[in-house]
Amino acid sequence: MHTVDVAVIGAGFGGLATALTLAEEGLDTALFERLTYPGGCASTFYRRGYRFEAGATLFSGFGPGQLFDTWIKRHNLPVRFESLDPLVTLRTAEMELAISSDRHALTAAFCAIPGAPTGALRRFFAYQQRVADALWALFDDPTLLPPFTPANLTRHLGRSPRYLVLLNAVGRSVGDVLKRFELASFQPLRTYLNAVCQITVQASADQAEAPFALAAIDYFFRGTGHIHGGIGQLATALTDAIQKLGGQVYMADPVRRLTREHDHWVLQSRRRTLRARFVVANLLPAALLQLLDDPQLASPSLDRHHTAVQGGWGAAMLYLGVDRTQLARPEAFHLELVDQTDAPFREGNHVFCSVSDADEAGRAPDDQRVVTLSTHVRMARYADASPTERAAYIHDVQERMRQTLKLRAPELSHAIRFEMTASPRTFERFTARPHGYVGGVPRRKGLQNYRDLGPQQVAPDLYLVGDSVFPGQSTLAVALGGLRTARAIL
Repeated sequence: MHTVDVAVIGAGFGGLATALTLAEEGLDTALFERLTYPGGCASTFYRRGYRFEAGATLFSGFGPGQLFDTWIKRHNLPVRFESLDPLVTLRTAEMELAISSDRHALTAAFCAIPGAPTGALRRFFAYQQRVADALWALFDDPTLLPPFTPANLTRHLGRSPRYLVLLNAVGRSVGDVLKRFELASFQPLRTYLNAVCQITVQASADQAEAPFALAAIDYFFRGTGHIHGGIGQLATALTDAIQKLGGQVYMADPVRRLTREHDHWVLQSRRRTLRARFVVANLLPAALLQLLDDPQLASPSLDRHHTAVQGGWGAAMLYLGVDRTQLARPEAFHLELVDQTDAPFREGNHVFCSVSDADEAGRAPDDQRVVTLSTHVRMARYADASPTERAAYIHDVQERMRQTLKLRAPELSHAIRFEMTASPRTFERFTARPHGYVGGVPRRKGLQNYRDLGPQQVAPDLYLVGDSVFPGQSTLAVALGGLRTARAIL
C-alpha cells in the first residue's frame, strides 16, 4: 500500500492551499477531488457552451504581497487579475451607490447623500477601519494566527494597543455599533451594511458579530477584483503548481472511507487505497462524518461545526447568457440589487450579480457574456420540505430574483438570451457540498464565535478546513485557513 505524509480531501481553496504549502515544503502530498475540476464553491463549471462561476462573488487577496499575488508570482501562474472601480454598484429603489475600492471615496459617497450626518459617518468609518486594520493584520501575516507559539505571542503583546479597539465590539452586533454612533436611523448606511453583512458573514447587520463584520467590510479594499476567465482559472493553476512540486492530484476520485490504523489513516477512494500520516479534509463536517469508519474518533468540535453549518444558508441561482451588444460596460462588473430595503435580504429580495468581461473568450457564444445571480435561501425551510414543496419554494424565489433583476438592472434583464436555473440541489451537484449549503457559518453576535479559532484537529492527525472553520468566510479566508493548517502540521 502506498504511503504519503499528508492526504488532502477536497480541492476547494482550503484544500488547495494546504496541499500547495505542504508540497512547497517537500512533503509527499496527495490531493483527492470528487469533481473533474477544482475550486469547490469558488469554481468555474462548463454547461451548454457556457462557463459560469458557481456563485456570484468577488475575490480578494490579490494586492501586492497578499497571498494569491504571492503564489501567482512565486509559481508563475497563468492567472490574470483585474482590479475594478467601482467594485460593486448597490441599487435599491431609494439610491444607487458605487462601492469604490478606495475607502475614502466610499466615505465621501455616503457623506454626499442629502441630509447625511457627515460627522457621525466619518467617525464610524474611521472606527471600522481601526477594527479592520487590527484583524486584517492577521490575514496579511498568517504567522500571527493561532495556534500561538511563544514567538508570536510575544509579537501579539507588542501589538496589543492595536487590539484595544476590539473591546467595545466583541459580543455586540453591527446594529449595536450603529446606535453608538447615532447612525441607526440613517437608512442608506443600514442598507449598505445589511447587504455587505449578508454576503460576507451570512447575517444581517443587527445579527452580525461586530468584529467579524467590521473586518469583512474591508473586503472591498484588500486586493479585490475579478479573475479573467473565472476563478476556476486560479484553482486550476494552483492544482498544476501542486503537481509540478511533486504532489499527487487525483481528480474525479472521491474518498469513500477513512479508517484509523495505529498511527496512520487508511483512505479508500473510488480508484485507490493509500496510507497517510495526516489527513486534511476540505469538506463540510457532515461529509467528513460520513467518511469516518469509527465516528467515535471525532472530537466534540466536529459536532459543533456540524451544528453551526446547519444554521446556515443555501442559495438559488440564475445562470444567464446576455447579448453583449446591449451592455455598455466592456469590463467585468458586479451589481448588488435590493427590491425592498425593509424586507429581509434573502430569497430574491437581495441578489448579487456577477457579469463577465466582454473579452473573456470561451465563456459564452461569441455574441454573449455570462452572468451569475445568487440569493440566499433558508435551508431550515428547504431541508424540512417535501420535494414538491421544495420545488415550489425555489420557483417562487427565482421568480422574485427575476423581478428584482427587472426592477434594478433592466439593462441585463432585457439582454437575456439564455437562462439556466439552480437550486441547493443543483449547487450540491456542481460543488459536491452536501445538501447545497453555501457560505460557511453565519457569524451572529455572541462569544461562541471565538471558541474554535485555531486549526481544527477534529480527530487524531485529522484536520478540518474550509468555510465552516475560522476564518473561512471568503476564498481568501478559506485559503488562509488551509495555509495555517499546513503550518501546524509542519
